Amino acid sequence: MSAQRVLVVGLGNMGMSHALAYSRIEGFELVGLCTRNIDGMSLPATLQGMKHFNRYEEALSDLKPDIVSINTWSDTHADYAIKAMEAGVHVFVEKPLADTVLDAERVVETAHRTKRKLVIGYILRHHPSWIRFIEIARTLGTPHVFRMNLNQQSSGTAWEAHKRLLQSLSPIVDCGVHYVDVMCQITRARPVQVHAVGARLTEEMPPGMYNYGHLHVSFDDGSVGWYEAGWGPMMSETAYFVKDVIGPKGSVSIVMAETANGIKSDDINAHTKTNRILLHHADLTSPEGAFVRRDETIDTADEPDHDALCEKEQRFLLRAINEDLDLTDHMEDAVRSLKIVLAADESVRTGRVIAL
Repeated sequence: MSAQRVLVVGLGNMGMSHALAYSRIEGFELVGLCTRNIDGMSLPATLQGMKHFNRYEEALSDLKPDIVSINTWSDTHADYAIKAMEAGVHVFVEKPLADTVLDAERVVETAHRTKRKLVIGYILRHHPSWIRFIEIARTLGTPHVFRMNLNQQSSGTAWEAHKRLLQSLSPIVDCGVHYVDVMCQITRARPVQVHAVGARLTEEMPPGMYNYGHLHVSFDDGSVGWYEAGWGPMMSETAYFVKDVIGPKGSVSIVMAETANGIKSDDINAHTKTNRILLHHADLTSPEGAFVRRDETIDTADEPDHDALCEKEQRFLLRAINEDLDLTDHMEDAVRSLKIVLAADESVRTGRVIAL
């Protein structure tokens, strides 16, 4: 079987990690890189010696790749993905899939119509510790209570990157899709209502944008959840990483000691890194008695880093193409999580509870 020829568009943190992953995986041939000002970039040795482009449409037309990997700003995702699939090309696209639910649905419709594979960059779906966390949470009974956040105290280049994101996306949209997706994977119930609040803690972003947000979502099985996210130099390093699920039978938590091993909240590895999973059982010997079972600690110290997780995502893409996997659920789940975080953004801006 011949290698899948890949064009990578966008070479920020995620794009660079994905490009390096393609270069390492047998079955892919990295044939081109496209990003603004690419001629002035210093590229790793493994990414040199291939065609460079400043314009996406030119790269797509010139290379005629088998796969386009889209890692650009979110307002280009839908347009770039649709153009690729209309040209007969499979697509990997970073989250969020689009800036609007309508555009996300157009991308998914195009994938079905053109029979091209569409994989969205939900990196936690490929993380062994998060997969285990979700499996355990499903055993706790219903309804669930989801408590999650990812606050990032950023400065220097990290704050500059956050300010670029804040030109179009709030933190509860950009990061929230990951953790809302985790909630939806666990409960599989229908989300029915979203309420959110936000705060503008700096003027270093466009009018109307906010760099702190907190959403609440409820599901039709009685499950409820919250997600909190903030970016900037004012954010606290205390309790910046909470990943907790509670059910009638107990609770499960991803435990990460803050600033452990020198990891700070703006480190990209902090977004996925875990130290251990803690499982608590709710059973009592009697209504007033002691707990029947002790808490269980599941060690997750030996886990993939960020680049290795990007490689897992791309191996899944290759498998989806080679084995003709049905990605219907994968795509519908991406639209569902996007719908929830965009409803939260609407709630922040209008002050209303949004019915889904």
